[in-house]
Amino acid sequence: MSVDIGLPRRLVECTVDGEPVRVPEGATILDACDGIPTLCYGDTLEPANACRVCMVEVEGSRTLVPSCSRKVEPGMVVRTDTERTRHSRKLVLELLGSATDLSTTPQVDQWMTETGADPTRFGPDAATVQQPVKIDNELYVRDYSKCILCYKCVDACGEQWQNSFAITMAGRGFGAHISTEFANPLPESACVYCGNCVEVCPTGALSFKAEHDKRVDGSWDEDRQTRTTTVCTFCGVGCNLTLHVQDNEIVKVTSPHESSVTHGNLCIKGRFGWQHVQNKPEVPRG
Repeated sequence: MSVDIGLPRRLVECTVDGEPVRVPEGATILDACDGIPTLCYGDTLEPANACRVCMVEVEGSRTLVPSCSRKVEPGMVVRTDTERTRHSRKLVLELLGSATDLSTTPQVDQWMTETGADPTRFGPDAATVQQPVKIDNELYVRDYSKCILCYKCVDACGEQWQNSFAITMAGRGFGAHISTEFANPLPESACVYCGNCVEVCPTGALSFKAEHDKRVDGSWDEDRQTRTTTVCTFCGVGCNLTLHVQDNEIVKVTSPHESSVTHGNLCIKGRFGWQHVQNKPEVPRG
């Protein structure tokens, strides 16, 4: 059996915050840096350049550049933590925080603190994307009041992975939103319930029904959850599953992004077909 390790790539040297860094040719600035915040970036997707949180300074460039998509060039001088980048990041976080619910977005509180961002400074009358939660199936929930329009779900559902094209961007300006065709309920759309959109969502706008219910009743606690990676038994492909278990109950299933089989993607059986594992027999009464 042969293993394809890819062709060797020459190293490119650049300077990041005064320190020399060497990365493989074709790598992005984000690959060369540690700790740059980003929301729309996905390690299994092509950069969408949508959130603008990862902007950095590049010497010789008139404007800030997105580190998630800008390729490193020989001799490039990059500055990730300057007054200009901090101001840009702070304003973007404030705008996002004033318009959307970021309460389930990982690390956003830390970024707000580090930049001094205060979304409330726009006042209580700031326009938001708040809308009712969409629960039209038993597998996953859509809460678009948390959506930042990062395009990751659209890309995962579309040509980059699933090719179902069940969801897309609709509307313009502040009215832009994620929608099924003709705004049909999800069960009437082209959705195949692979859940790959849930996998890549950075804010919790898409979540497992089990996770949503536990968040509503206050019992969701990631600190009490264990994660065990195993192999899906439904077919012979060999997809890796990571089981998230809380109180001896599977609450959601993800897949390792570094897996050469799945790259984080699953089908409906792998993503949602685990309820039978914990079906408990009814105890006879009397």
